[in-house]
Amino acid sequence: MNHVVECISLSKVFNDFWGRAKVKAVDELDMNVQPKEIFGLLGPNGSGKSTTIKMLLGLLYPTSGVARVFGKLPTDTAIKARIGFMPEESYLYRYLNAYETLDYYGRLFKLDRVERRRRTEQLIDKVGLRNAAKRPVGTYSKGMARRIGLAQALVNDPDLLILDEPTSGLDPAGTLKVKNVIKELGERGKTVILCSHLLADVEDVCDRVLIMYGGKQQAVGQVNELLKRQDTTQIVADQLDEATLQQIRQIIEKSGKHVKKVDHPTDRLENLFFRVIADAQQKQLATSGAEDTADAPSFLSGDGAQQGEALVNALVDAGNTKTDGTEPVPTAAAPKPKTDILSKLNKVDEDAPEQADEQEPTQQPAANQDVLGKLLKKKDDA
Repeated sequence: MNHVVECISLSKVFNDFWGRAKVKAVDELDMNVQPKEIFGLLGPNGSGKSTTIKMLLGLLYPTSGVARVFGKLPTDTAIKARIGFMPEESYLYRYLNAYETLDYYGRLFKLDRVERRRRTEQLIDKVGLRNAAKRPVGTYSKGMARRIGLAQALVNDPDLLILDEPTSGLDPAGTLKVKNVIKELGERGKTVILCSHLLADVEDVCDRVLIMYGGKQQAVGQVNELLKRQDTTQIVADQLDEATLQQIRQIIEKSGKHVKKVDHPTDRLENLFFRVIADAQQKQLATSGAEDTADAPSFLSGDGAQQGEALVNALVDAGNTKTDGTEPVPTAAAPKPKTDILSKLNKVDEDAPEQADEQEPTQQPAANQDVLGKLLKKKDDA
């Protein structure tokens, strides 16, 4: 069978400055991904997942072993156009909007203008960013950046899609949308490699999974086979009365086994979440959660600028106070000061120790006048 991805004894060792082996990130990994398969690559942090992905993309060279993508080495530029990649962090040009971002990546794949526009419109709708499509992506939340990152990975219509933590930062609705997109891609014949720490998402969409630890393969197989507990038997029936349950217990105990638990099956929390939200929205129930508001808080309505101007005027008027204590003639541009700032500054000097006054009797008042002079100059410049 022709594998889309094939790794044979793939290893990667990172050396230190002197060339000595320091970290063995991937150790003799054997892996293959079939056409039209959604494949999960799992493992804790430091297990070698990201290093494996980088070698499949040709970003890192293996120390030993071999990796092939579409039967060729990952460094072969001919296969690059057939791969879509969504990294763990979406590195986007923050001043481009969604349309410009997808158009830019379409140009890299030499798509003509009509095709770029068509794909851009469809992808923006697909990832749910129609209302924010004209905003700079630098203003997007992390969840929205993940959505445009997914669209960017799909713009070249890839045969192989590699997704690294695609649902990171997404709310439940966004997570469900991404999972639906992945399922739809699998149904359309695309091959997907999904790397995620959210095991529930992997369980929902993947056909097979490989679990890594210490750079080595620890388990691989079909999801339903790996999750099946061979040491336990589960019987699902309609609700039974206590008498029937007692008869079943007696039959099981006669065979030398024990009934460990009798309970009702439970649903997935995700399914319950969306059922509850859908019922509430259908009933048009009021919510005390986030809502659109028309009026801004008073401290955001511009009063702060007026208060700041009043403070500057008060400081200027305090500086105009004559040294003999008489008040200056008020002008139309300068309102009567409410607080004598200069007198407060001088009072600080009077409260200081007498020894300090004898050593530097005029230093602090001069400093006060210098500060007021700077304030007056700023007011005149304004």
